[in-house]
Amino acid sequence: MADIPALLEIPKSAPTTAPPLSLSDIRQPVEGELKEFRRYFRKAMRSNVGILDKVTRYVLRQKGKEIRPILVLLSAKLCGGITESSYRAAALVELLHTATLVHDDVVDDAERRRGVFSINALWKNKIAVLLGDFLLSRGLLLALDHAEYDLLHTVSDAVRRMSEGELLQIEKARKMDIDEEIYFRIISDKTASLIAACMVAGAVSADADADTQAKVRTIGEQLGLAFQIRDDLFDYGTVDVGKPLGLDLQEKKMTLPLIASLQRAEPSERKRILKIVRKKKKRSGDITAVGEFVQKHGGLVYARSKMESLAADAAESLSTFPPSHARDALIGLAAFIVARRK
Repeated sequence: MADIPALLEIPKSAPTTAPPLSLSDIRQPVEGELKEFRRYFRKAMRSNVGILDKVTRYVLRQKGKEIRPILVLLSAKLCGGITESSYRAAALVELLHTATLVHDDVVDDAERRRGVFSINALWKNKIAVLLGDFLLSRGLLLALDHAEYDLLHTVSDAVRRMSEGELLQIEKARKMDIDEEIYFRIISDKTASLIAACMVAGAVSADADADTQAKVRTIGEQLGLAFQIRDDLFDYGTVDVGKPLGLDLQEKKMTLPLIASLQRAEPSERKRILKIVRKKKKRSGDITAVGEFVQKHGGLVYARSKMESLAADAAESLSTFPPSHARDALIGLAAFIVARRK
């Protein structure tokens, strides 16, 4: 697949929230607490079954960016302070999230995750599915053993929404009848639901009241939506983002830049582009044609404007909390989401 020409680069514009921080800056207010989270996480992953212990140790070595535990801990600090419950909340979120990733790799027949071999590539699908089940059960038990029912409900509901969002996207990819409203429903369920759950879990662990929980849930939804739109914009860029350019188009995913452009196009042009999107196999020329169409009709500018608006709304809501390093880090995260290059 050829790269989309440089003229299709995502328009450069300054984020409307705050000067972007680095991820290390964002995590700094909870750097010490992350060490305690990892202890909880490692303990929850232990097993007396030899092969399971071997696989989980492999998972633990692929630490990743720990965005979700960071969000839980920052939210807890924002809403009152980190407690023992906050560490369990962070571990619960990471266990259930890791379980969904392992199962996703089986569904997608993916051989790599974060640049290394996936579980199913090394140990085959059966062990990968069973590992995902094990991680799910460990997360459930971690919550139940400590009567963390509100945390369990919050995270379990997010996992439900993630599954429904994936299935709705598959359904709409087959019918090719997705509009902007459906798009936002899909990404709200697929991506934003877990980000919102992280924020709520942190607030719950800090014993925040219902109004505060609702407020951070909305902030999490806004951050999650902005994050996904940024990811969708990468499909039309020329930077290294860890996935092939045009991958969404190859998989018939209707993302916001394309949806907005189709709404503005003449019927004949819309029909031509949809015919390309429906193809099972697309050539580099097809990807370029769709990219030029989206550029022509302002799809990239429109999507970027939506993303920046969501991030700015999240930052504005965060600014109403009392000043703290956690608050500043979360405001910085809103700017980071808009400015990130991968």
